[in-house]
Amino acid sequence: MMRVIGVMSGSSLDGIDVACCRFERTGERWCGSVEAARTVPYPPELRQQLERASGASGLELARLHTVVGQAIGAACKDLLAEHPADLIASHGHTVFHQPAAGFTTQVGCGATIAAITGTTVACDFRSKDVALGGQGAPLVPFGERHLFPEHRTFLNLGGIANLSHHLPDRVVGYDVGPCNQALNGLAAEAGLRFDPAGSMARRGSVVPALLAALDALPFYRQPPPRSLGREWYEEHMRPLLDDRSIPIADRQRTAVEHIAGAIGSELARAGAGSCLVTGGGAHNALLIERIQAASPVPILRPDALMIDFKEAYIFAFLGLLRHRGEVNTLASVTGACRDSVGGALYLPN
Repeated sequence: MMRVIGVMSGSSLDGIDVACCRFERTGERWCGSVEAARTVPYPPELRQQLERASGASGLELARLHTVVGQAIGAACKDLLAEHPADLIASHGHTVFHQPAAGFTTQVGCGATIAAITGTTVACDFRSKDVALGGQGAPLVPFGERHLFPEHRTFLNLGGIANLSHHLPDRVVGYDVGPCNQALNGLAAEAGLRFDPAGSMARRGSVVPALLAALDALPFYRQPPPRSLGREWYEEHMRPLLDDRSIPIADRQRTAVEHIAGAIGSELARAGAGSCLVTGGGAHNALLIERIQAASPVPILRPDALMIDFKEAYIFAFLGLLRHRGEVNTLASVTGACRDSVGGALYLPN
């Protein structure tokens, strides 16, 4: 038995998710559970720095790497005081993700986290796969296969919506498109952190011209494996959603319809029996309604703890496997030349 704290900071910038997870292995089967979890919001100044990070100088990015590491280390240290663990597995916060150019960058210095907590840290999970010619994403399907064997299709509604489908002979996973990046960005224009339950979008109407422009973005015609970074959203989607001549509620409603339609099309292609949905977007009642309306398969949601912390839970598992020196990345998902053991380790002493 081993306890691992999984750490996730998504592109929606909600905060730092930390989850103390327990894992046990019986034969070839891993079992796990989340024993305690919380989200630590970013201070406003740090959140603003992360929003602007893709345009930061090299010096600013180096500082941010340390500052985010300090924030993650403090969040983990607080959780460790109540729930001791053997390992921390930190995804970090993605600033750049350009696998076609051979790099992906997550800030949140693992050495800093290890120094603050006195605990071994696994981090930088994506770089090895990118070096092997893969997308470096999504990585979560590997954990789904082991920890959720009763399900075959998974949808995560985070800053980016990603889908994975577990076939008998392989696992297929990829990013569908932006999700909470777009919805939270529009909510921020109205002075909100997010659109609670989709209430603002419910007051709006779909704008056909805007919907057509969103649906026509070339990324949606790119076959898997495929993945996105925030810089793609900022360059290609945000300019369309920033059209202030359209009422904000209408833009929000149109964004919901676009996201739901893109997901529904992918679920129809996957031919799944049902789909387990997690991530912050799973709390958006309107978005779930529209996905269900666009999808030919039932949409299932787990309990609130797993909705919010599934990715932190799975990165805890990926960190555990990295610590053991075992494969934790699937080439069939990422497009790399082979499966790999992804992640760097920082020891406390």
